[in-house]
Amino acid sequence: MSSSVSPTVVIVPGLRDHVENHWQTLLAAGLDKVRIVPPLEHGKFSLDARVAALDAVLADVDGPVVLVAHSAGVMITVHWAARHDRPVAGALLATPPDFATPLPAGYPTREQLDEGGWLPVPRSALPFPSIVAASTNDPLAAYDTVVDLAHAWGSRLIDVGEVGHLNPAAGYGEWPRATELLDELRTTTEEARR
Repeated sequence: MSSSVSPTVVIVPGLRDHVENHWQTLLAAGLDKVRIVPPLEHGKFSLDARVAALDAVLADVDGPVVLVAHSAGVMITVHWAARHDRPVAGALLATPPDFATPLPAGYPTREQLDEGGWLPVPRSALPFPSIVAASTNDPLAAYDTVVDLAHAWGSRLIDVGEVGHLNPAAGYGEWPRATELLDELRTTTEEARR
């Protein structure tokens, strides 16, 4: 019966792609039904290429899907949702960056993001339930900006405290809250299908 089918988790990494000790990688290692959007061989800053890569993974998954996106992966997800209508049961959107504001050194410039097609960021409601996990001290986005994005997307906002950009540079590694939020999304989507 389809109502008992647990969703496949699709991991949508940011621009640094697969990072061995990243919480998304560690989360994926503990899941039975998981797919990870693969890194690009060419066009690292091309939003179109990244949206196409996500769509290709989703096209290859049977049954319900829950997305787990981090950083630029959140932006890939919201751009994908604005262009495609494949069914998604829910999404965990962790620490979206503010691409409209210059990022710190070592990150893409505003010019690279413009050329890659990342701007403007879609601000319409997502067609699936979502949770935005917002850091109060993210160097890539002011908390108020993330609150505004979550509101525009129709997402439930979760304040996860002072976790920086929620990446290995900020000490994450393991992020147990990801499992809790993912379980909450999976439970909600399973209940909705009954």
